[in-house]
Formats: sequence, C-alpha cells, structure tokens
Amino acid sequence: MSGPAANDGGFNPRLIAGVVAIGVIAFIALWALIALGPQLSSGNDGGGHALSKAAPGYAGIVDLLERSDAVIDLRRSEEAPEYEEEWRELLVLTPTHSTKPDDLARVIKGHRGGPILIVLPKWQTGRHPEKAGWSGNGFPIAPSPKLLPPTIGSIDKIASEPHARGAAATGVFGGRDVTLPLRGLRAQVVTAEGYETLIGFPHGGALLAKRPRDDIYILSDPDFINNLAFSSRDRARTAAMLVDAVAEDADADGLAFDLTLNGFGSQRSLLRFAFVPPFIGITLCLIAAGLLALWQAWMRFGPALKPARAIAVSKAALIANSADLIKQARRELDGADAYVRSQRSAIARRLHAPGGLDEAATDRWIDKHLDGHSALFSALARRLPLARNTHEFLADAQALHDIRKDLLRDS
Repeated sequence: MSGPAANDGGFNPRLIAGVVAIGVIAFIALWALIALGPQLSSGNDGGGHALSKAAPGYAGIVDLLERSDAVIDLRRSEEAPEYEEEWRELLVLTPTHSTKPDDLARVIKGHRGGPILIVLPKWQTGRHPEKAGWSGNGFPIAPSPKLLPPTIGSIDKIASEPHARGAAATGVFGGRDVTLPLRGLRAQVVTAEGYETLIGFPHGGALLAKRPRDDIYILSDPDFINNLAFSSRDRARTAAMLVDAVAEDADADGLAFDLTLNGFGSQRSLLRFAFVPPFIGITLCLIAAGLLALWQAWMRFGPALKPARAIAVSKAALIANSADLIKQARRELDGADAYVRSQRSAIARRLHAPGGLDEAATDRWIDKHLDGHSALFSALARRLPLARNTHEFLADAQALHDIRKDLLRDS
C-alpha cells in the first residue's frame, strides 16, 4: 500500500495561483471598463443621439452625410479639438428632457464660439423589451423652456401646434430656399427672445431660429432630421438639405455631433488617464510590479524554514565553538602545553610505552620509533610552548599532528 498523501497545507498551490491570476485580471479589466466604457460603447441604446439607430436617434443623418463626403465628427469631449489650420465646425447638440442648462453651457463654451445647432428633444421613449437598440412605446412631450442657459438667450414658449394636413414650412437661408413638409397633424414650435426666424410655422412661431450675434441655431422639432425622417427617400433628402443649409449659413467646413449630453463622453478623470497615453506606461509598470510581488509571494509557498540552533549538537560543533571562543579571546598560544601533553599521552598509550617514565623520557622513547625523516618529537615538544605567534604555533602543532598520524596510522 502507498503511504499517506503528503500534507499540502490545506490548499492546492496551482488552484490558488489560478484564483489570484483571474482576480487580478478581472480587477484591472473592471477599472479599465469603468474608465473607457463610454468610449467603447456602441451607443445603440434606443436614445436620441447620433449613435442611436432607433426612431428618435440620429444615426441615419450621420450616415447619409458621411456618404455625401461631409466631414463628420462624433465628439465625446466637451472641449473642441484644436486644429492647426483654420477649421470651422457646426456642432449639433441633441439634449434630452433631463439635460441641465449648466451641462449645455459647458459644451457651448467648449466649442469656443463656433456655430451650434441645438435640436430640442421631443420624444419620451422606453427601451424595447425584446429587441436591443430599439425604442419602446413613445409619446411627444415638449421640453422645459428653461433648457437653454441664460448666456445664449431664453425661450419664451415650446409647444405642440396643430397644422393642416399637407401643410409645409418654408425659409430662405444659406443661399437656398428650404421647404419642410409638415408630416402628421402637429409640430413642435418654439418662440425665443433674441432669435430670428429662419423657417416659420404657418400659424406663428419658428421651426428653425437663429441667434445672429453668435451663430446659434435652434431646431424645434427633431423629426425633421432624426431617424423618423428616413421613413421615405424624400424626407431623408429634406433632412440632409436642412442640415447642409444650416452649415452653409454658418460658413462651417464640417459637422460635429455631441455625445456628452447623452452620457457617452470621455470626461477627464484620473481613472481614465491611467489607461490612455502617456500615462498607460506608468500603469503597465505598476501592473508588472504587482505581478513580480505576486511571484515573490508564490515562491514563499511551502513549510517555513525553522531557524537553526545557535550551537550545533555534535563533537565537531563543540570543538569548533571552543576554537572560536579561544580565537576571539586571543588565547591560542596559552594552549601549547596542554596540546603537547595530549599528543604525548595519546602516542604513549597507543604504543604501550613503559610505565614510570617522566615527560622527557617519554619524549625520547617516542623519538626511537620515528623513521628519521621527520622532526624529533622531543624537539617539537620543547619548541611549541615557546612559539611567538600563531604562525609558529600552527606550524609546530601541525608537525606534532603529523607524527601522531604516522605512528598511530589515524587521522
């Protein structure tokens, strides 16, 4: 039968290593997704923004303008990029019913005085219970007139107004005549102080208004350019013509659709900086240092080493410790007489020397057993106690040891 299994300390090191590795990777991935999640998201959530393919979204107009060779930027930052050459972009803002004026003011300020088209929200929708990216049941609700920040004027009234079937609204701006067919039976109309009407509603109010001194435009009804406008070829053509006319009137070279007001911005934060250049290098170094620390901890697995005894248990250890003690006390030469006596006694006992001999006679008796090629035992016995330093002492002591080794045939 095999012996009992070795005790592994209550856990499998490989299993623990796998758990730790998975935990580290999951932790890093979690923080990376928290920091970069808005940028990595497809945005097709059924909302009213440029990434949404649902009815209240604007993915259709973005795609159509890109196919028309227009320069389109989906902006995830409140700050407009700085271009080397003079470049003017029309920023399209798509706020929601819950957007705060302060949030709108920050985006407008970040555009650095460039032209802005604000598309007012209209639809309140939920998510489709079965199809991802689709909007659920929706109903029109006019936003609050306090949506605009005070820095760009004020809105007096936003209302849903009825109109006759087949009616149309017209306007002249951007060097062209623009006609907007009014679908359905009602349209969202705005009345704003300090804004001039570019496209008026047949019964009063404006569908498209402009604040001349800072090139800010307000489109009251989003159905003219959102995905609902792409239900037919004519309505899609009208939507593209409307946006192009606004860009022409604003003398814009390209268009930018803001995503920050809809929760898809990449705001500045220490967490995000840790995963983007140039700070990604520091993050990688910290991760490598953590892995090295884990590797060092892994090498510690196993039974702990017991500290060795301060004084080993053996004759050799006793002799070594005694020698160290004598050396530290600088008393090596004081043991010369005792060493000579121990060697004389050992040789005389093993070779069965006659009894009653004194030390000098015993030394002469030992000399008679030497082969004549080595130094006399008696001479070394007299000289060793007279050694002046450790070098002379060691030389004579080694010679005595060699005599004993030759006579007794031991080590």
